[in-house]
Amino acid sequence: QVRLVESGGGLVQAGGSLRLSCAASGSDEIGDMGWYRQAPGKQRGLVATVGEGGHTNYADSVKGRFSVSRDNAKNMVYLQMNSLKPEDTGMYYCTAEYLYHDYDPILETDRSTEWRDVWGQGTRVTVSS
Repeated sequence: QVRLVESGGGLVQAGGSLRLSCAASGSDEIGDMGWYRQAPGKQRGLVATVGEGGHTNYADSVKGRFSVSRDNAKNMVYLQMNSLKPEDTGMYYCTAEYLYHDYDPILETDRSTEWRDVWGQGTRVTVSS
């Protein structure tokens, strides 16, 4: 079973920095990884994603301030957050795609494979003004 564990959240003053980390376990077949956040009273939304080859995608609100990266050998994804603003406050969730195998133990082969998404439990970031 694939599991994601985030760390690095906390309380920081506006203008400060934080680095979030997320460790994936249970599979070495990991595709896109990334971060979403949910502010109080709002829906969860994209922060940044990074593909296996390093292609990145950012929400407009964090471009130039946040940087997403990954270590494929360690199945880790990171989010460096600089110049933090109070509106960056929220719960930050790590997500990853993994290749699920529907394995037939009798035939000793996969019946099928498909990419699935998994989410972490979240880490809280609070930016004070």
